[in-house]
Amino acid sequence: MINVAIDGPAGAGKSSIARKVANKLGYIYVDTGALYRTVALKVAKSSLTADKVAEIEELLGVTEVGIAFVDGEQRMMLDGADVTDSIRTPEVSMLASAVSAIPAVRAYLLNTQRRLAAENNVIMDGRDIGTVVLPDAQIKIFLTASAEDRAQRRFDELIAKGMDVNYDDVLSDIKTRDYNDSHRAVAPLKPAPDSVLADTTGNEFEQSVALIESIITEKLREVK
Repeated sequence: MINVAIDGPAGAGKSSIARKVANKLGYIYVDTGALYRTVALKVAKSSLTADKVAEIEELLGVTEVGIAFVDGEQRMMLDGADVTDSIRTPEVSMLASAVSAIPAVRAYLLNTQRRLAAENNVIMDGRDIGTVVLPDAQIKIFLTASAEDRAQRRFDELIAKGMDVNYDDVLSDIKTRDYNDSHRAVAPLKPAPDSVLADTTGNEFEQSVALIESIITEKLREVK
């Protein structure tokens, strides 16, 4: 199986770019950030905060996180319910960043991610795919862009969904998540030593898709 690991900071466009490239190549796309968002949603629904580590560890024992593929699109399931749309709020995003630093949460989701990669040709994106989840992935990419660029993209995305947000608040959230993700004790955000850096600052979406597709295509020639 061919595994493509795409890591990078919040708002870099990993999910949308990886999904489009996976569709073009006929691979399964796995959005690991959505897994953590789903756990975060359960934590929020349980009226817990990220500092309640013992309670969250206990909660995992009665939590069922699953992935369904509908017409090739990943849908997130929480305790049997489709929560794909519910996990995309700024509040859940921030909570997911904090919850993902809990070792028990990472261990809980690790087997799900590795099983998908073992059984399918996948493009998997997240924060630590190339460094921790799939260290033997044949292709590793670190996808990034300036904080301002990423904030503008996320702001536009949220506005398009009808949410009442402020650009400065979104930028602040992005910078906070960057710090938290790169400074956490467990699996901090960093490029794998053998990853290819892809900076999409200033790119239109299709330009970024073409860049990632070209990197994967070139690397596939080396693998084969």
